[in-house]
Amino acid sequence: MRAASELGLRTVAIYSQEDRFSLHRTKADEAYLVGAGRAPVEAYLDIAGILAVARDARVDAIHPGYGFLSENPEFARATREAGLTFIGPEAETMRLLGNKIAARELARAAGVAVMPATPALPADLAECRALARGLGYPVMLKASWGGGGRGTRVVTDDAQLGELLPVSRREALAAFGNDEVYLEKLIERARHVEVQILGDHHGTLVHLFERDCTVQRRHQKVVERAPAVFLTGAQREELTAAALAIGRAARYHNAGTVEFLQDADSGRFYFIEVNPRIQVEHTVTECATGIDLVKAQIRIAEGARIGTPESGVPAQADIRIGAHALQCRITTED
Repeated sequence: MRAASELGLRTVAIYSQEDRFSLHRTKADEAYLVGAGRAPVEAYLDIAGILAVARDARVDAIHPGYGFLSENPEFARATREAGLTFIGPEAETMRLLGNKIAARELARAAGVAVMPATPALPADLAECRALARGLGYPVMLKASWGGGGRGTRVVTDDAQLGELLPVSRREALAAFGNDEVYLEKLIERARHVEVQILGDHHGTLVHLFERDCTVQRRHQKVVERAPAVFLTGAQREELTAAALAIGRAARYHNAGTVEFLQDADSGRFYFIEVNPRIQVEHTVTECATGIDLVKAQIRIAEGARIGTPESGVPAQADIRIGAHALQCRITTED
């Protein structure tokens, strides 16, 4: 909302009944209840209801934020079919990258190393255990769709796989509407590093360097910092080049994040996934580079070219890290 306001754009917010006193409602120029009578999560997943508000309020574009429908290709498609601008990647790109197994194949085809993993796990537990032994314990059990650590579990043996597999499937189904899961080899001394990318609709794709998000609890990021101080110049160049290769292979538009694990012992990088949206931690990159990512998203959606003053994003050679930035999150648990 701040970015839109500074660009001279009026804003329309939606809120669930439980969020009627939230700050975003009062910060927007207009605000409307969505999903009346529904639980908060259901309200914010109500595509038809959201588009009805957009139509009635005569909006021109929808920014999906970084949760709920932000990675939903059907929402992006429905928004564009309603004649509105979706401030994010194309629905087809989201569909491709939203499935971690398909994204891994794209990365492999682009020449980027990927973590050894299984296909989507079958229903038969014996087959799942055979696949796990083929990878070699310990492994990570992960949801094929979505992010945020939902459905993720560390598995150390056959017995634990039998115990955690149904739990992971239920969690993935509740969070993403799909219970597909797979196994990935676990690196026990790993660093989690992600690269911010930004692409326009004229064929230009740039990176805004990396963020270190190694400090996590229950697979949720707790501390984010930029730059990743442990990287050498050569490693940073290798990492960002890999992120751009994946982005180009996906014909990526707007803001996204390409995530990697680095083996702390060998120094090797492995692709994990792409988050086809702006992330909570985008402000770390904004502080480090001086580039307003949300303003850039809006301008790019309007047709601006990266490298021009209209986009607010310099050419790649002129994007630099000018500061160190740190973000710490407060999370709730039960």
